[in-house]
Amino acid sequence: MGFWDAGPFDNDDAADFSGRLDDLPQEDRAAAIREALREAAECDGYLEGDVGAYAIAAAALVARELSDGGARFVAAAYGPKQPLPPLTPDLLPLAIAAIDRTMADDSELGDEWSGVDGSDSPWHAKTRELRAVLTAD
Repeated sequence: MGFWDAGPFDNDDAADFSGRLDDLPQEDRAAAIREALREAAECDGYLEGDVGAYAIAAAALVARELSDGGARFVAAAYGPKQPLPPLTPDLLPLAIAAIDRTMADDSELGDEWSGVDGSDSPWHAKTRELRAVLTAD
């Protein structure tokens, strides 16, 4: 996975997720966001990096649409260009669960960002900030 920064859309997988959302009919975009969150949240094995990146990007979109202050997590350059349909508040707990799962010990994305000494990375800090925005409502 190519990273260029620690934000939810600052990697190749999240940019690909945005492109796929843009390619879908508008009425299918909310279901794709829900599926990305669900796939990560319900993973009971090792969480692959692409699945985690899709989930974090989807959680950022939920934050942008449903939470105060969530817009800062979606970079205009790499986030979806096409409008989203209205997202429902039941996505909030699913987004939080997906973030928690992505930050767990058995997650490739978290492993990729872990420091050699086990310290948190800028990705961990931004992802915790995203989670805080989602839980504030």
